[in-house]
Amino acid sequence: MSRFAKAQRVKKPVTFETFAPYFYIIPSLFLFILFVFYPFANTIYLSGTLTGPTGQAIKWIGLDHYRNILNSKDFWFSLEVTLKYAGMVVAGSIVMGLVCALVANEYFFGRSIVRTVYAMPMAISSACIAVIATFILNPTMGILNMFLGTHTRWLRDIKYALPSIAVVTIWMNIGLNYIFIIAALQGVDKSLYEAGDIDGTNFFQKHWYITFPSISPTLFFLLVINVINSFQSYAQIRLMTQGGPGKFTRVIVYAIYLEAFENSRYGSAAAMSVILFLIMFLLTAIQFRIEKKVTYS
Repeated sequence: MSRFAKAQRVKKPVTFETFAPYFYIIPSLFLFILFVFYPFANTIYLSGTLTGPTGQAIKWIGLDHYRNILNSKDFWFSLEVTLKYAGMVVAGSIVMGLVCALVANEYFFGRSIVRTVYAMPMAISSACIAVIATFILNPTMGILNMFLGTHTRWLRDIKYALPSIAVVTIWMNIGLNYIFIIAALQGVDKSLYEAGDIDGTNFFQKHWYITFPSISPTLFFLLVINVINSFQSYAQIRLMTQGGPGKFTRVIVYAIYLEAFENSRYGSAAAMSVILFLIMFLLTAIQFRIEKKVTYS
């Protein structure tokens, strides 16, 4: 064996620097275990148990909760409502955020003020927005009906309740989408636009063939984030409709809340939470698979 090979086999002395990186991640790892991993594991455990009034596990019943949920018409109706709501919110949020970013990226007088206004929804809590929107959509004293000259019951009519909440949520999400997209637009190579101008491209062709492909990674990221956020919407539904009229705005997250804190069936609520996690995981995996095919095709 050569001296070089022997030198390679010599072990380095174990010092503090060897373990220093692990000490730095211990605080974050502790918080993740305490507030993420443990609650997740405990939820999976509770989903297979019969629970008491205060949520303590009494008896192990296996997959009974899952069977009952998957055989429940209410669950499938809530899933249908959630998918409709998510479709409206995701499409509207990304499109409106993109439009606002494209407008704010142009050069005009007062652009800095417009950019600030577009980002303002991020500074307002969802609860405050929901309360304000409830007053705006009030059938008798609401500003919207006064402006339109109508008496529409926006939050109590099965045709308008879910779209009304979706519009409010879209407005809430515009700020986040706008900030990410406007940051991505700043990174687009200006020489590409100059080449497009030489080739005689118009406004729409410039963005279709240059802007959108250049910011596609950001748009994909926002698609994933908006899908996850839309499936987790709770505050605006709780404050604006309480799942009504009937059950036409009862998304899965609100159904989980009712099952746990109104009906005190914590095991069933935990099982619904696990099913919701699996649905979101599946949707995210599908999105990544589609993104890879589009990228490498």
